[in-house]
Amino acid sequence: MTFTRNLVSIAVLSAAAIVGQVGSAQAFSFDMTTGIAGPGGVTDQGAYSDFSGKSTVKTIDFNSGVLPTTGFAKYSFVGSGSSSVLSDRWAPAGANAEVNNSKYLAVFEGKSLEIKLDSTANYFGMDLGAISSGNTLSFYRGTTLIKTYNTADMNSRAKVSASQHGGEENGYGHFYADNANERFDRLVISQVGGGGFETDNHSFNMGENDVRKTPEPGIMLGLVAIGGSVWAKRKQRG
Repeated sequence: MTFTRNLVSIAVLSAAAIVGQVGSAQAFSFDMTTGIAGPGGVTDQGAYSDFSGKSTVKTIDFNSGVLPTTGFAKYSFVGSGSSSVLSDRWAPAGANAEVNNSKYLAVFEGKSLEIKLDSTANYFGMDLGAISSGNTLSFYRGTTLIKTYNTADMNSRAKVSASQHGGEENGYGHFYADNANERFDRLVISQVGGGGFETDNHSFNMGENDVRKTPEPGIMLGLVAIGGSVWAKRKQRG
């Protein structure tokens, strides 16, 4: 019995250590990667989130050519101007700077884009590029501003230089709410001054898990399974 109790304790403590590591709060944070290829390995539709394969992550790619106005994320333009879903050489590049031949979202001065979520999220990702002066992204919980990022934040961590954009920077931006108070349900993408804010392949984590650290359910079950297997072998020997 003592052996069994110790085995269960080890499994529980191991799971708790992983969960505890996931739950450590820091602050709203931001990182950039090159991103990855799209579904089926496509490389001509821009970069996709490194976490797009997770079950709780949902992606909007704009390939339909229209803004999604229904579903878990509702998009709408606010103001007047020429912001729209486009298809041209300024589409954000792929993970290895490939030309993006798909449709993407372009926001210009005077007409911001608002994204309203049905529930709060703790992660947002998007393909960025070509990054230019005046790009602004803000996160809200209701009417409360949580965090704003601008061109300087994004450009300093850009990973991909694309020749089709005259060498301007691209990359996949990852934005994280690192504690429950920073979970967001509204985003605003805007452009201050000339130039444009070009994005594609938006991803949202709608679950409670931290996409960077949370083990898949199979890992948690695996801890229990390992414990059970060892216990069974011990019993057989006894």
